[in-house]
Amino acid sequence: MKKVLIKIEGMTCAGCSSGLEKYLNKQNGIIKAEVNLVMNNANIEYDEKVIDLDKIDNFVKEAGFKSLGPDNFQIEKNNFKKEKIKLIITIVLGIVIMYLSMAHMVGLKVPYINIENNPILYGIVLAVLSTVIIGLSFKIIINGTRKLIHKMPNMDTLISIGVVTSYIYSIYSLIMSIIVDISYIHSVYFESAAMVIVFTKIGRYIDSKSKIKTKEAITKLMTITPNKAVVIREDEEILVSIDEINKGDIVVCKPGEKIAVDGTVVNGNSHVDESFITGESIPKEKKKGNKVVAGAINIDGYLEYSAEKIGKDSTVSEIVKMVAQAVNSKAPISKFADKVSYYFVPTIILVAIISLIIWIILGETIGFALNIFISVLVIACPCALGLATPIATTIATGTSVKNGILIKNSEILENINKINTVVFDKTGTLTEGSISISKIHRYSDLSENAILQLAGSIEKKSEHPISKAIVDRCNKLSIKLINIDKFEVLSGLGIKAIYEEKEVLIGSKKFMIENGIKINEEDEEKLYLEGNTVIFISVDNLLVSAIGLKDKAKGSAKEIVNRLNKRNIEVLMLTGDNEKAAKIISNETGITNVISNVLPSEKSKKIQEIKNSGKKVMMVGDGINDAPSLVNADIGVSLEDATDIAIDSSDVVIMNNDLMKIDFLFSISKKTLKIVKENLFWAFIYNIIMIPIACGVLKEFDILLNPMYSAIAMTISSITVVLNSLRLKRVKSN
Repeated sequence: MKKVLIKIEGMTCAGCSSGLEKYLNKQNGIIKAEVNLVMNNANIEYDEKVIDLDKIDNFVKEAGFKSLGPDNFQIEKNNFKKEKIKLIITIVLGIVIMYLSMAHMVGLKVPYINIENNPILYGIVLAVLSTVIIGLSFKIIINGTRKLIHKMPNMDTLISIGVVTSYIYSIYSLIMSIIVDISYIHSVYFESAAMVIVFTKIGRYIDSKSKIKTKEAITKLMTITPNKAVVIREDEEILVSIDEINKGDIVVCKPGEKIAVDGTVVNGNSHVDESFITGESIPKEKKKGNKVVAGAINIDGYLEYSAEKIGKDSTVSEIVKMVAQAVNSKAPISKFADKVSYYFVPTIILVAIISLIIWIILGETIGFALNIFISVLVIACPCALGLATPIATTIATGTSVKNGILIKNSEILENINKINTVVFDKTGTLTEGSISISKIHRYSDLSENAILQLAGSIEKKSEHPISKAIVDRCNKLSIKLINIDKFEVLSGLGIKAIYEEKEVLIGSKKFMIENGIKINEEDEEKLYLEGNTVIFISVDNLLVSAIGLKDKAKGSAKEIVNRLNKRNIEVLMLTGDNEKAAKIISNETGITNVISNVLPSEKSKKIQEIKNSGKKVMMVGDGINDAPSLVNADIGVSLEDATDIAIDSSDVVIMNNDLMKIDFLFSISKKTLKIVKENLFWAFIYNIIMIPIACGVLKEFDILLNPMYSAIAMTISSITVVLNSLRLKRVKSN
């Protein structure tokens, strides 16, 4: 099975996208197709043994559209500029037509071209101007006709039928006024046909501009990496293109330059701005062993890093892929709107025809009945219905990316709102994931820094996590480490070293007792009860220090638990650690419901048990053992530093490991669903109110809509949906 994202040309409304989607899903070899109106593309999963890309392109063509090949998210600015020029010409000609046809109604005079003095010239000029306007927008007519032929009528079909009907009838009336009776000149409606096109093009231009804005986040992501970089080959610095960098190359990045590819620092120290990907404005310190991400800006130091992820495997490429998947997936509420839109256009055509026939039967003129017919076709707006969900979910996805959250599927935005239980893994998710020094007890005249210098100088030669924690504390305090004469690791016990002809022991309680060193059992018990691993340091058989080390809860852990509780969401901790260790972290974070001593293989079963009790579950984890649980949960959330399998198994990735982003996730979900419902409500209300008025039901009250006003109303309805959705750009956590 393969997936491809194809750029589609010719989609203008929800009828287009839902019709194409339905057509593609019927074809042999296509497993699943999702068409996105906002992004103008189709996400297609297909069986490569049955069909290929050429066949898929043919399917798109058969449906009345054009495939532009795989979507690279580049904005068609040249086409947009051409359309802008055409729009300006159309508007100018539209203003001229309106002036010629309406001036006499408001007391203005047109010297030569007016219906009273030169009716034939008046009719011919209007015919020429309207023909030019329709010619500049002939794609709408062609597209609408093609969709009708393919039995997939859309918004262009409604406009085409209305405009062509009005135009042909006006041509007929103009000819009749020339060869039969001049009174026929009062039955020309060139201005109606022209102005429908004018306002439609204005609406389309605004719509296109809005769509372009929704693509900017993706496009920017694709352009943040530099085109060239310096690599070290055979001890020489060589400038190469980004495509020439190979895995394992040592890449140089100087102050002010961007990181070219994902990698690991092998030399140097600097602060790096990763705000484009994490949402965190404070630069991060990078030194040997730290990961760097393509596109990040090196602020103040020199770095050499080993290239690891290049090209399509880079973090940026993965983000682009995830965002693309999100904006091309469909939430259930969107599928409902698409289904309504699919049947909407044929229904409107039927209503317009019935209205035309009824008014003729009631004795009204052909011209009046045609105006009603055209007004009904033009005012009906599946565009607003079709845009209601995708424009909102696309903007919400983009806003989430800017806040350091990757949402892989737009369904997540709707489903988060249903979550009532959040389950956290402990180690690495609620905690820092690595032990650090929490407390130091002194039993000699050695200062705390002197104790750390002694311990760090000895431990620096060991790879044990405890050793790393001590050395890290020394580095943070800028404590200079010294050379140790002799060094011996005693497995399972500790380390023996000689410093300044003194024997130094660092290790467990058992190690101290075996060497006849008395420890402070009261301090040891307190440290243990606080969840610490305890090591002791002695010098020449005298105890000088007891150090407590533990994995501390993240600074944001307690606050996110409080936020979730305020949302009436139940919070649980699921961990393989023992009950005592879990209890310590639960006390620090405020989580009262703890499930401990769970084997990795049982985690997913626990999630299923919680789901079986009727709860909607979000699982937050970061390890390999969390992957099955992330998949089994209703929504899986992983952190940036999670294992690859955890990230692949999750629905949401938090890029800066800030647990508070989970609160933002609930905020953006709630706001998105609210705005989608508002969009659908107003789109439905608009049609429910305006279509009967266009049909002429209020004629007795002298309330009628001509096609021009219908076109204005149609445009306003779509713009309202877009503007309402843009509010999602301002969403913040509560």
